[in-house]
Amino acid sequence: MGGGDGNDIWGWVDPLNNEEYALMGLTTGIAFVNVTDPDNPVVVGTLPTETIETPWRDIKVYQDHAYVIADRAESHGIQVFDLTRLRGVAPPQVFTADVVYDGITSAHNIAINEDTGFLYAVGSNTCAKGLHMVDIRTPDKPMFAGCYSDQHLHDTQCIVYQGPDSDYLGREICFNSAFTNTADNLPIGTHILGIVDVTDKAAAVTVFERDYPDAGYAHQGWITDDHRFFLLGDELDESELGFPTRTLIFDVSDLDAPVFVSAYEAATSSIDHNLYVLGNRVYQANYTSGVRVLEFSDLANSVINEVAFFDTFPAGDSAVFDGTWSVYPYLPSGNIIASDIANGLFILTPR
Repeated sequence: MGGGDGNDIWGWVDPLNNEEYALMGLTTGIAFVNVTDPDNPVVVGTLPTETIETPWRDIKVYQDHAYVIADRAESHGIQVFDLTRLRGVAPPQVFTADVVYDGITSAHNIAINEDTGFLYAVGSNTCAKGLHMVDIRTPDKPMFAGCYSDQHLHDTQCIVYQGPDSDYLGREICFNSAFTNTADNLPIGTHILGIVDVTDKAAAVTVFERDYPDAGYAHQGWITDDHRFFLLGDELDESELGFPTRTLIFDVSDLDAPVFVSAYEAATSSIDHNLYVLGNRVYQANYTSGVRVLEFSDLANSVINEVAFFDTFPAGDSAVFDGTWSVYPYLPSGNIIASDIANGLFILTPR
């Protein structure tokens, strides 16, 4: 796919012909892989890194444009690539970015709220590693929109809130996997679920910060479809605190007072990394134990169970940083794409 190890992954569906693509992050850049026929994937081309190779890359999509960042790759910025350029080319091509946003030099992750057209870079060289907000409503003309610096973010999910808390209905809310930058309520450096109202980009407001038991490193999480619960993965509670693979459940039905419900403990010992929710299922990339699928029915009472898995790293199951990096479960075909650090791209069909 162009060389290097794998990292992040995202998906794109061409609205013209419904062809499905994996956008596979690599240390050397991004590979665009047509996965419409999962038995015969085609590497259409690559988008090389803007500067140096790095093991941390992140990709998201908005209005047929890919947005790519790299961590610890100074002057990389945010690459913007028009994905419709993949149509009809003779593979494999080596592409260049259409635009590079230089409001940041590097960042650890990005999130995009497709309902509002705003991008959120986190862990960048700006905003005290908080939310660096970018207006991408004109996809190839990204513009700085605002900063939020009260929390040091590792990842975020930003949504137009449609949950049970009427005080925030219709507001744009970010759910942050983070630790504190200020000491108003919790000591600086406390690992938290942070909730922030970013409706006004020039004056983002902290809604609440919530720590949790046995924190190692608040890594990444996702809101349930009804916006009642947030599921959080802690990246270091396995390797440093000796827990089995854990998924932390928060009841966020009252955004001003979220409640830690419990920690679901799996039968595996691997480190959990990225997770995404679709319906009543949670799709997890759990490093050495691969892709794990959890199903829930009553999160308030911690009713959650594993229903499927695919181990991309059968050599072991220990709590080390190897194996599956991320997973994307949102392709219309129902196929799941997953990225493995050493073993590449996997295309999986649920049965």
